[in-house]
Amino acid sequence: MKKARLTAAIASVVALTVSACGGTSQSGQDRTANQKLTEGKTFTMAIGTDPGALDPAMTVLSTALEIGRYLYDSLINLDETGKPVPGLAEKFEATTTTASFTLRNGITCDDGTPLTASGVAANINFVGDPANKSPMSGLTVAPGTKATADDAARTITLTSGAPDAFLLRNLGGMPIVCGKGVTDRSALAKGKYGTGLFTMTEIVPNDHYTLTRRKDYAWGPGDWRPEQPGLPEKVVFRVIQNMTTTSNLLLSGELNAARIVGQDQQRLRAQKLFHGELSVPMGEMFFNQAPGRAGGDQNVRRALVQALDLAQIGKVLTSGSGAPSQGMVTVEPKACAGDAVSGKLPAFDVAAAKSALDAAGWKPGPDGVRVKDGKRLALTAIYGTQLGPTMAPTAELMQQSWKAAGAEVTLKGLDSPGTSQVLFSTGEWDISLAPVTLLLPSQISSFVSGPKPPGGTNFAHIENERYTSQAAQAARLPGDSGCATWLAAESALIERLDVVPYVNSVIPIFGSNAKFKVNFGTIDPSSIRMYS
Repeated sequence: MKKARLTAAIASVVALTVSACGGTSQSGQDRTANQKLTEGKTFTMAIGTDPGALDPAMTVLSTALEIGRYLYDSLINLDETGKPVPGLAEKFEATTTTASFTLRNGITCDDGTPLTASGVAANINFVGDPANKSPMSGLTVAPGTKATADDAARTITLTSGAPDAFLLRNLGGMPIVCGKGVTDRSALAKGKYGTGLFTMTEIVPNDHYTLTRRKDYAWGPGDWRPEQPGLPEKVVFRVIQNMTTTSNLLLSGELNAARIVGQDQQRLRAQKLFHGELSVPMGEMFFNQAPGRAGGDQNVRRALVQALDLAQIGKVLTSGSGAPSQGMVTVEPKACAGDAVSGKLPAFDVAAAKSALDAAGWKPGPDGVRVKDGKRLALTAIYGTQLGPTMAPTAELMQQSWKAAGAEVTLKGLDSPGTSQVLFSTGEWDISLAPVTLLLPSQISSFVSGPKPPGGTNFAHIENERYTSQAAQAARLPGDSGCATWLAAESALIERLDVVPYVNSVIPIFGSNAKFKVNFGTIDPSSIRMYS
């Protein structure tokens, strides 16, 4: 059974939370077929960027949340059909406005103290209090959400600050830290106060993170059993940015797992390395619509999209293996199936792009760069360096296309913490090529509506009344009964070019001397098995 923590992600950041990406499948033929399970081993995985602070309530970086999955459990998990199964909670129920959870008995924190219902309630109340400025507020927990606890009965009850169609999945999927951690955020930034299978034992920023398995851990997801052969003794995350280096280390056995983007996939498949696969929104654009930014004009956004041959750009970005986007949620099993993208994006037409810029008042200057009211159409486009070797040439191709339409675009490659800093703090960007990975259609809301940075997470300064109205309506409809409305809300964003999703990619996570399950964008820590 495939289980998953329910987090969202900013994928480049990658992931506006979460954990990162989508569905899963496993290779049926691999080199572990003739190997035996072995004990006491270290599972070493490559990550493309340093995660920065690990506090799960204060980050939306997918790398940080991925590591957090090893350190912090959630109240519930999902099976491969999307059905909730026990996590830290043995019982649970919810409507769109209220929820209750009963903790399993005997759960302890990484310091040996018991996990209490009041400690869990404190997690929820911290994120629900807008004064704490958690980026998860409005993403997994509605602002104003209040939780109470009965420690003797091990129960938590809560009332959401706003209707949430996926309240059980959102609240149940929060990474839970132990009670002391709620008031010691500096320790949480270092991965302390955990409830998960592993505990943090060493951090060397920009180099590696070492975790050690807890011997007292006995409350794994669903029907997980603690005494299983092949579980790793330790887990090490190594920061390695070069895909070819990463691939070589997989083949030599120095790495046990890594996501591989680009041509290196082919030689790893040829060597029959085990792999799981996930679908991710590789190609996605946002435009900065803050006052004074050119992206605030819908005509400019349209022109910048028309200037791009998105089909060709998608081939470069995915090495020809991508598929056109149908929506912002790629994770399987999807809560809502459907196509919110087809027919909504303008076709590639450089002449039309130039005409649109003319109409918007941007006239060609003497050097070919368009000018309006004495200001050049000079833009900054950011992209995530951890997205693999195809990201830089893709950005360069887009830069050339925009130049042909009269826009001078400066490219800036950033790692995950750098992307987060620019989007949510400095605001010094015009075009973001950082895709957002989502588990639920509701999880985009705080990124495309509501408060802007630094007080909120609406980093592109989007104000789309049609989206806001339809999302609010969908939030009142439980589960998949509101799917048609969620798709209509998403289409409202795409038609106005507030968000431009154009290509998805299937990315393998390869394993060497190890097997695992990939679900909801990351490796399930409890599924890792080591082979000799």
